[in-house]
Amino acid sequence: MSRKDISMTADEVGHFLAAAHTMQVATLGPDGWPHVTPMWFVLNGDGLVEFRSFTKSQKIRNLTRNPRVTLLAESGTEYGELRGVMIKGLAALSADRATVLDTYGRVASKYGLLGEAEPTAEVIEAALGRFADKNTSVLVTPTSVASWDHTKLGGAY
Repeated sequence: MSRKDISMTADEVGHFLAAAHTMQVATLGPDGWPHVTPMWFVLNGDGLVEFRSFTKSQKIRNLTRNPRVTLLAESGTEYGELRGVMIKGLAALSADRATVLDTYGRVASKYGLLGEAEPTAEVIEAALGRFADKNTSVLVTPTSVASWDHTKLGGAY
């Protein structure tokens, strides 16, 4: 008997990622070894993952050299609860101030850092503007997506 399909549909992947808190971001370091860091992130209007980081961070330096990235969001503690999405993709970097502030503002809003559900551009500028020129926005275009949802097993392994 073949194993039951536990992959998520595209809609399930979107809902899972929208609800996920932290994403692991894996880039390739200059020595060829993976560099993995937890990141806060948002989904843009097209459902693509976006995050920001300091331009001098290792992950941004790695992505400048090699845009390949792997992202992982997961949840669950018991085997029958395990759910996750792994995205392999290409990162597009932007140091454009408006783009950085847009990404930074949406991330800060998602995680409650600005105290408003939908902060205005003025609120975002006042709170985050002084950091904008030291940050890079990252937009990941998927080349492949793998997902799993062990709750679909219904307790049968």
